Amino acid sequence: MWKPAADSQSKRALLLAPEAPYPLVGGGPARTASLLEYLARRYQTDLILFREDGAGDPAAAVPDGLVRSKYVITLPRHSRGKIARLTRNLWRLLRRRAPLNDRFGSFREPIRRALDGQRYDLAVVEHFWCAAYLPELAAAAKTVILDLHNIESALLESYAQVEPGLRALLWRRFARISLAEERRLLPSFSLVLAACEKDAQTVRSLAPEARVAVYPNTIPHRPAPPVPEQDVIVFSGNLEYPPNRHAVRYFASRIWPALRRERPELIWRIVGRNPEAVRPFLRGDPRVELTGPVEDALPWIAAAKVVVVPVQCGSGTRVKILEAWAAGRAVISTSFGAEGLPARSGEHLWVADGEEAFLQAVLTLLNSEPLRRRLGESGRRLYEREFTWDAAWRRLADLAI
Repeated sequence: MWKPAADSQSKRALLLAPEAPYPLVGGGPARTASLLEYLARRYQTDLILFREDGAGDPAAAVPDGLVRSKYVITLPRHSRGKIARLTRNLWRLLRRRAPLNDRFGSFREPIRRALDGQRYDLAVVEHFWCAAYLPELAAAAKTVILDLHNIESALLESYAQVEPGLRALLWRRFARISLAEERRLLPSFSLVLAACEKDAQTVRSLAPEARVAVYPNTIPHRPAPPVPEQDVIVFSGNLEYPPNRHAVRYFASRIWPALRRERPELIWRIVGRNPEAVRPFLRGDPRVELTGPVEDALPWIAAAKVVVVPVQCGSGTRVKILEAWAAGRAVISTSFGAEGLPARSGEHLWVADGEEAFLQAVLTLLNSEPLRRRLGESGRRLYEREFTWDAAWRRLADLAI
């Protein structure tokens, strides 16, 4: 049973999360859970979550005793077919609504019911997708904080940079819609939390009146799994997330064919939820393994010789790199993938841009156990110093949250 701090009985907090924090699988849940567990140590905490109709109850996965109450809002089921997605997005474009803001931002009445008669010292909104509920939350809480997992306009613009034709046009239009909403809403929050200094600077540039602080992506402190290396490279993440899907497609088409010719026994293992999202890019290759969802990614990561992060788009910072560091494994990333992290190429990871440079970096590390070990150990030390929950919580304490 979770035991909140004794002084938490006098203060109350609310956390509103469109993405369930538990189970602790993926960057979004890890960030939300880190904030929730910090609050639960200091406040009587209530939680508002969303779930899709027919999906499991996200409140059931929350650790016993962590929060005072849990309120779940049910979303209508959405088809994931291409035609249905395109139709929804065209309709959103006509209404000037960004996709996830539209998905999660139309439940004012359930939010009001959840807040009816409640008073909080603090409310925290996870993701910009729910930022439009600020009026409802401000009526119930003295202080309202927005936790930005990403800069939504920058994220959507990055999608436009890597997608062709109509998709690029749609993402660019949605980026502009999000930018206008960010400029309108961000200054009204008591505090905006950004995942890295680069994101914080972006917030300051588009909303100079906003109060901004950096709260880094982190994961709980974990010992490095005692798992021997296999002749494997690994990529991990929620494979339905567009930056991950694009990274797999890019690596599969541009780098993997030459790599598998050079290393005939090498396995590329892809770890994470929604493997069907990337299966078409892999053409049934028997040397590519899709694990599907796993309860704990760290042992799978630790079993690899090299972690590859061929990410070309996104925002925030990559939790997959933090997990690789926690596992004590060497990382090869694009500049984009390593963005926002205080890591030096050649010390904490290896940054390689372009197909040939990335290929040669992978081959070099596969052929050099001492270099792999040095990078993995250095990354592990950086993780222990700056990217555990305890390290991040010190920042919140300094902000008097």
